Amino acid sequence: MPVTGFDERERAMRQTPTAIGYLRKDISGVSQEWDEIQIRSRAKRLGYDLAKTVTFGAATTDPEGRLVNVVQALDIDVVIAPSLAHFGGLVPQRLVRQCELNTVNPAETYAPHAAFRFVDLDRI
Repeated sequence: MPVTGFDERERAMRQTPTAIGYLRKDISGVSQEWDEIQIRSRAKRLGYDLAKTVTFGAATTDPEGRLVNVVQALDIDVVIAPSLAHFGGLVPQRLVRQCELNTVNPAETYAPHAAFRFVDLDRI
């Protein structure tokens, strides 16, 4: 019989949060190698374990949906991308509902909305 909640406990017990890099080859162009170096550097600087870098091209259908599938399948905590240009210039809402997004340039963090609310204990 499977133990319910195992994935949540396993994620909570990790020493280092797991990240993947993400870029679009058509956006990076000749700078793809540099973008990958910057992704690895940002992951290290922020204390993430970078598992891999996912690259899609212009012909990839539904890249955001496919990236979300990777995030879910690998139980990823954060995606690191060179910039929002790799998401069409907008914060990818489907992705940010699943995990944190960090961009290299500018250095920004887009986190999922909290699934809880703060309670003023003095009022209880």
